[in-house]
Amino acid sequence: MVLGTLAFPALALALAGCGAGGSSRDTVVAAFYPLAYAAEQVGGPTYGVLNLTPAGAEPHDIELAPQQVAAIQRARVVLYLSHGFQPAVADALRGAQGRAIDVLAGITLRPGDPHVWLDPVLYARIVRRIGSALGRPQAAARLAMSVLALDGAYRKGLAHCASREFVTTHAAFGYLAARYGLHQVSITGIDPASEPAAQKLVALVQLVRRDHLKTIFFERLVSPKLAQTIAREAHVTTAVLDPIEGLTPSEAAHGATYLSLMRQNLRALRSDLGCR
Repeated sequence: MVLGTLAFPALALALAGCGAGGSSRDTVVAAFYPLAYAAEQVGGPTYGVLNLTPAGAEPHDIELAPQQVAAIQRARVVLYLSHGFQPAVADALRGAQGRAIDVLAGITLRPGDPHVWLDPVLYARIVRRIGSALGRPQAAARLAMSVLALDGAYRKGLAHCASREFVTTHAAFGYLAARYGLHQVSITGIDPASEPAAQKLVALVQLVRRDHLKTIFFERLVSPKLAQTIAREAHVTTAVLDPIEGLTPSEAAHGATYLSLMRQNLRALRSDLGCR
């Protein structure tokens, strides 16, 4: 089971089991949802997986409670992203007793962009790396096959589209766009909390009108106000394109997964881009 950071009683129990009894050997700490999902699916019941980013939280700037820092330092395996994605996690890793696995290692990155999990091919590589770290390569291979089936669906579903350009609030989809020959136009850049200049908003409205785009995409974990403002000015609609950095409480309650959210993203893109 993947544990959220708001469940402090559960977290306290997990930490209590990390003492001399040796149960820390079976603890995996994951920095945020895509890594927690892979660890849960690959590790199975052998591992307890603690997700540092609770449902409904935006992971870029999380702050860690002392219990979470202790969990990182005592876990058998810690799964995280380097390149400044979550500075608080990187700081806590300095005292880690177990293995710290940077899932970005060995992947050629776009400048300043860590969102590799939105490219199914790269996420399959991450899944296999997690399988190696947990000693579960066969389970990882099974999950990687499901992820690569997504790649096939995206290739087929986005092959013949009237447009190949989409607008989103958060520049999280660069890897996905590059994989499938699309062009992402973002409002805020890599950091979803950044504030764009007024001139950029005007230019985006003009671009949407000029290129006859239909949709401004936003994400559920941050405010949709910017997307709604541009959509209103350009007389187009808004829709969700999920960067899958975390689940909302509703998604978690209804059993959403990385795979199901990626399929939702494909449907949203196909509708927006006029794919046949």
